[in-house]
Amino acid sequence: MKKIAIATLSTSGADYLPEKAQMEVVRLTVFFDGKEYIDHTEIKSEQFYQMMLDNPNADIHTSQVSTGKFQELYESIKSKGYTDLIIISISSKLSGTYQGAILAKDLIDGLNVEVIDSKSVSFGEFVLARKALELVKEGKDVQTIVETLNNLREKVQIYVLVDTLKYLVKNGRLSAAAGLIGTLLKIKPLLKIMDDGSLKPYEKIRTTTKAQKRIIEIILEETKNKNVEFYIAYTTNLDKAKQLEEEIKTERPDAKITLMPLTPVVGAHAGPGTLGLGYFEI
Repeated sequence: MKKIAIATLSTSGADYLPEKAQMEVVRLTVFFDGKEYIDHTEIKSEQFYQMMLDNPNADIHTSQVSTGKFQELYESIKSKGYTDLIIISISSKLSGTYQGAILAKDLIDGLNVEVIDSKSVSFGEFVLARKALELVKEGKDVQTIVETLNNLREKVQIYVLVDTLKYLVKNGRLSAAAGLIGTLLKIKPLLKIMDDGSLKPYEKIRTTTKAQKRIIEIILEETKNKNVEFYIAYTTNLDKAKQLEEEIKTERPDAKITLMPLTPVVGAHAGPGTLGLGYFEI
């Protein structure tokens, strides 16, 4: 009899949501001025962003999950009697972790592993993992679950407001040219996770206030007459996240809106002051 396990990465933010208890969470690592921290286990979001504010010139980078770590996960899943594992990864355009998960498949026998490239990050990963859990409970087979997740990921849209492009440029997630323009013109860029899973500038806006207003306009226009669920990811700005939530509720009073912290291994690239706002069609 088939027994299917679900796993996701700590980049998904699953640690901050109740569904975490039903899935495996594979953790990435963040380095802060030479000290290593395992995401969420050794450092939480609030602590991490305060460290960034206190040390704006700190050397910050992250480490992807190694193939060996994935092999350990697969062996552990197999030892628990599972026949199949579906793991949802951060976009392959944003991290090499996806490739590590793929390579580790050849190192395990007796466990069928399906690795889903979410082509997303944060709640974009999480909604796929949550859907996978629902389908397992419904008794769906692996092929059906994989096909459903691949279809669902096309319905996820994420916009990102960053306070500074410094961290994205420094860590190679955005081109240096885009960073230079933002610095010189003091632009508050509105970014978007594209269909291929890359992060690219969407609009250039001159003030934070205008940027927040614009992101609401875009989201409300795109979701007009659609049945959607909203997510807001925040860093040092829970107050602004709640403000966005209220603005959405003013127009969509029945909408389901989930607020969640942007976990440290993602925030290391985005920086304090970042807000993510997105949705997916139900």
